Amino acid sequence: MQLLTDLHYNPSILYFQKAFEADELLFEAHEHYQKQSYRNRCHILTAQGVVPLSVPVVKGNSKTLVTELEIDYGQRWMDIHWRTIQSAYGSAPFFEFYADYLKAVYDQKPDLLFQLNMDLLKLFVKFLKLKKPVGLTQTYVKTYEAPVLDWRGELHPKKVPDNLRLMPYRQVFGKQFAINLSILDLLFNLGPEASTYLQSPLDYC
Repeated sequence: MQLLTDLHYNPSILYFQKAFEADELLFEAHEHYQKQSYRNRCHILTAQGVVPLSVPVVKGNSKTLVTELEIDYGQRWMDIHWRTIQSAYGSAPFFEFYADYLKAVYDQKPDLLFQLNMDLLKLFVKFLKLKKPVGLTQTYVKTYEAPVLDWRGELHPKKVPDNLRLMPYRQVFGKQFAINLSILDLLFNLGPEASTYLQSPLDYC
């Protein structure tokens, strides 16, 4: 099965769970930007609960191709994101294991959101040892047929997927398990075990 999806910022756990089920990953490179989506935001767990991290963009609207969308570095979002991530996961078991690699991606300051997301994705794929062929669409196609599973727009910050089935794992904050956060939460808390969890989340304990 070839999984087709949009490219997210620090994608969610379910995003990578689905990626492990696929034979090949295909990312939409010819869509127009959609506001208030996971394309430029993620959710992490802090001492204050679940909070969103959003990457500001320059003139992002429905007429802008996602591959041409510029990041707004006039705002101090990188400092805010990194301080928030440090505060949230500095005491997590595997924060120091991954932190320098992650910080290096931010320090490159890519001009485009699509490039930032792709750089982060490559890093996560490496951490998770997700050995799948990765490609980009060559043109926009509205409807796909099997063996392509069209997951574009399936995950959205304002809706909980019907097929979300994740067993609790240890988290830094909160008495109640927070579901489907960014992959950052899983990696910082479980480390190398994150791959095992993603491939069998209902059996993990």
